Amino acid sequence: MMSGFRQLFILPMLFIFISACAGRPLVETEKPVFQHDITGAKMPWTDKQFDNETGKFTFAVFSDLTGGERDGVFEVAVDQLHLLRPELIISVGDLIDGKSEDRGSLTAEWESFDERANKARAPVFYVGGNHDLSHPELWEVWEQRYGQRYYHFVYKDVLFLVLDTEDNPPAFQANMAKIRWEAINIFNTEGEQAFIDSEYGQLQERISGRIGTEQAAYFREVISRYPDVRWTFLFMHKAAWERAEEENFSTIEKALSDRPYSVFHGHLHSYHHEQRLGRDYIRLGTTGGAHAPGDPMAIDHVTLVTVSMMRRPSKKRSSARKFTPADMTMEPRNSSPAVAMEFGEVPARAVPVLSA
Repeated sequence: MMSGFRQLFILPMLFIFISACAGRPLVETEKPVFQHDITGAKMPWTDKQFDNETGKFTFAVFSDLTGGERDGVFEVAVDQLHLLRPELIISVGDLIDGKSEDRGSLTAEWESFDERANKARAPVFYVGGNHDLSHPELWEVWEQRYGQRYYHFVYKDVLFLVLDTEDNPPAFQANMAKIRWEAINIFNTEGEQAFIDSEYGQLQERISGRIGTEQAAYFREVISRYPDVRWTFLFMHKAAWERAEEENFSTIEKALSDRPYSVFHGHLHSYHHEQRLGRDYIRLGTTGGAHAPGDPMAIDHVTLVTVSMMRRPSKKRSSARKFTPADMTMEPRNSSPAVAMEFGEVPARAVPVLSA
């Protein structure tokens, strides 16, 4: 791609609107926010209310940046986020290539990403992917630079949970990193099928993530600490629930069973939406990572999520009551002339992509 590319195209955006619980009255202002001098019954505008309710906010999510990064995509996404003005930005991992265990090289990669992320207007919250945390050496670099690999925060009475799906025993993780790079070399020399047949290609960790016992206990305690938040969002890189005989993430899901929540993840560089336990589990595409040729859901995009103060069903309900999709208004949209706003996209350049 030519440097300095800024031509405008339709950006595949995902606009998600979520109506959360209203737990407090709106504060009236002394002066009307809208004034006019028309006195008759006829008015040259529609009768809709202004979309300015107290407590509403929008945040943005971006997906896999590395794993065959294509130049300029992330930079255009940051430019568009300047226009969209989310209050915060969060990722689902794979922020650096992480190809080396050399501290100097890893530091340079993170300093480069930090510089790119700091061009955003809003704060950017990091989520670790397998490229970022593939080896215990990368864990140490992350912890030295950013602290915890999994964490939570509350913003405007909404709970955000950031999970680490590379939470394997250190010896296992180190060995997996070794055979992963061997498998990538096999892919480059012998092709995709040889990669799939390799030792790493047969591991379930190639596709699904793992949540450790301590991490699961941490999030269960956090969830119990905030029982009445308006909504809960989970962000992770790999789909932890797809792990065979999964033993820990399911306990987090159980702890969330009496509240509305949504899950965002990445890793496979292809958009997918599924209903699980009556909630939305959304796998995002990319924001610069490689695209598999012929995959119609391999798209570069950012995701906007608006949390509203619109009133939801009363929390005084039977203990057996579960939130269903009907409780939540969500409008995922791919690229289409019908999208409310159109912004820039760097055209996709198909290159081989690994779920590695």
